[in-house]
This record gives sequence, C-alpha cells and structure tokens, in this order.
Amino acid sequence: MRREQSQSSCMTDAEPDIISSLPGHIIDHILSHLSIKEAVRTSVLSTKWRYKWATLPNLVFDSQCISETSEDLLDIKSKLSRIIDHVLLLHSGPIRKFKLSHRELIGVTDIDRWTLHLTRRPVKEFVLEIWKGQRYKIPTCLFSCQGLHHLELFNCWLKPPSTFQGFRNLKSLDLQHVTLAQDAFENLISSCPLLERLTLMNFDGFNHLNIRSPNLQFFDIGGKFDDISFENTSQLAVVSIGLYVNFESNQSRLHGRSSNLVEFLIRLPRIQRLEIQSYFLKYLAMGVVPVKLPTPCIDLSYLSIRINFNDSKEISAALCLLRNSPNLRELEILARPEEQPVPIAHHAYCWEEVCLSWPVMRVQHVRIDGISGIKPELDFVNFLLQYSPVLEKMAVKPALNAGPELVKDLLRFRRASARAEVTYLD
Repeated sequence: MRREQSQSSCMTDAEPDIISSLPGHIIDHILSHLSIKEAVRTSVLSTKWRYKWATLPNLVFDSQCISETSEDLLDIKSKLSRIIDHVLLLHSGPIRKFKLSHRELIGVTDIDRWTLHLTRRPVKEFVLEIWKGQRYKIPTCLFSCQGLHHLELFNCWLKPPSTFQGFRNLKSLDLQHVTLAQDAFENLISSCPLLERLTLMNFDGFNHLNIRSPNLQFFDIGGKFDDISFENTSQLAVVSIGLYVNFESNQSRLHGRSSNLVEFLIRLPRIQRLEIQSYFLKYLAMGVVPVKLPTPCIDLSYLSIRINFNDSKEISAALCLLRNSPNLRELEILARPEEQPVPIAHHAYCWEEVCLSWPVMRVQHVRIDGISGIKPELDFVNFLLQYSPVLEKMAVKPALNAGPELVKDLLRFRRASARAEVTYLD
C-alpha cells in the first residue's frame, strides 16, 4: 500500500500545470473578457501569467475596475487614479482602445497626463465620459492622434488648436453633451475624410449643422439647432434626426419657398433608413410641401415619423415621404401631441384629393404609437389600411388617454390587404 501511494504521489507531481500550459492566444482571449481589475489579479496564477495582463490592447477603466467600499468621492477618485497610473506605467504592448468612464468621475488634471501618455503610444479608440461636474476641456495633445479610428466624448469641451487639420483616419465620431464653436465643428467634420459614423447629442456652441462628409454612412443627431444641410453626403444610408425644440414658423415669410423637405432629401440619394424625431417634421414642413420630390427615395425601406396630427403641414410632409418611397417596407408613426391647442382650421385635411392619384404602397409592417382616437389620427390610419395591399401587420399602441371607442374604430376600417392583421397593444 505504501508503494502504491508513493507511485500515485509521483504521478501527481509530474502532471503538467494546465493553467501555465495554455497557448498564448487562449490566455489573451480569456483576459480580453475580464475587467482590468480581474486581469491584474491573474498575475498570481503562474509566472507565465504574471505580466500577461500588461499586454492587453483594450484598457477600460469603469465602475468594474474599482470596489466602491467607501462613499468618499475623494477616496474613489484617488483609487481610480492610482489604478490607471499603475496600469499605464507597467503596460508594455500596443494600446488599441482606451476608455475612461466612471460614474463618480469628474474632469481632473490627471486626464491630461494620461492623454499625453497615450499620444506616445498610438491609440485607435479613445472614449472619455465625464459623468459629473463641468465639461472637461480636452487637452490639445489629443488632436495630434492621427491614428484614431474611433473617438467618443461625453460632457467635454473641444477647442482644437489652430494647427489642427483633422483626424485623417477617423471612421467613427460620437459627441454627446459637448461644447464646440461653429467654425471648429465644421472644420472637424469636413477634415475627417474617412468618417463613416457620426453621432451628435445635446450640444452647444453651434446652431447650424453643415455636414460635409463624402464617406458618411450613419448619422444620428438629437439636439437644438436652427438648420441642417448636407453636402457631398451621397453615401449616407441611415439617418436619425431629432429637433428638441418647438418653434412657430412664419408661413407668410416662407410664402412661395420650397419646403425644407426637398432640400433635405435631395442630398440623401441612397437613404435606406430614416427616423424623424421630436419636432424635426415640423422643420421639414416649412415652406411649400410638394406632391412629388425631384428624385424619389428608391432605397428607403424603413421610415419612422413623429407627427402632430393636428397640423396639416406635417401631414402633407409625411404623405410626401410616403408617396415618394416606392420600396418602403416598414413604417412607424409616433403621435406627438402639442402643448398648445391648434386652431380649428388646421384640423381638417382634404383626403379626397390625396386619394385621387395615390400610388400603391408596398409597406408590409406598420406600427402606430400614441394615438388617442381623434379624427385626424383615425383618418390617417384608415388611409394606410386602404392603400397598403401587401400589408401584413399593423400594431397600434394607444395613448394613455385613449378611450375604448378606438378599438371599434380600428375594426370597422376596410383593408386593402386580405392578410392584414391589426393588433391593439393595450
């Protein structure tokens, strides 16, 4: 028995260390799914793992990298700073991504030092989210990072130096809660020749959105602005625009002038998905809304519109979009009730004239959200059901103040499609 136990013991000692014998690419894959805090802890596994974390290409410093056992914000800030200093000091490989996003993070001078360090280690992705305090002024050195492919900033103030000539390799730009001067904004967008994705949310410092970007494919914006124009944006396929401020247009001043809708769409010849949010349809409806556009939206397959059904101008703009989108397959209509009552004259809409020359629509799926059952809303729903012969499903989600009569009204409407299913989402 003793001899058998001894042999068994020798075999156990000779067994290879599975953790240490893992191939390098497997270790890298494991570390890529861990937070910085967990990755550093793997140093105790074996000598092969000791400094493996120091070659991680993606450095993410967020709420997972620090244990918030203390409610003292200064203590949290101090711990976070020490962790970042420690990681950057010992890091020995290329840095592809640097992300700093902690809920207790405020703009501190340490960020300037970390950013300067990164400019010496060409980084591809830079994400900075300042969740508290005033907007953090981006250090000048960041604008020298010509290797950037993705830049994402939250609650920051951008003031590029006069020598800044753009990010020549940038493909994705995400700016939220930022301050940027008008000329600096236009120069930033136009001097990123490879830009494909642009996100702008809640900005100030500029009110005119002049977008010049030949390779731009995705554009998502929400904020307060006076006007928007596109130039050299023939590749744009996905656009979502929300105008967060209501306004009263002077229609007498706009008499005879073509609507913003024409100028807006003529610059988007390859648009595939379009979302019109908040008050942007009201902006598009300014001026004379045409029946037909100079060029139809051939590629548009998805359309989402937030509309005030009591405004005949907005209804005209919505119908113009529908009429000139022959390949539309998905449609979403979101009712936007106004705070102030609209004059009675605006309530009526002449559907007879519309129906006389209306083309067959190819829309298959429709979602209508927020209607209460007023006549302009019901007329619009009735129109969609009558002129959508291949409609498969219409989902209707009522407003909170909608009465039970709405269901009866929906059921009595005739449908051009025998397969059309109308679902009431209570």
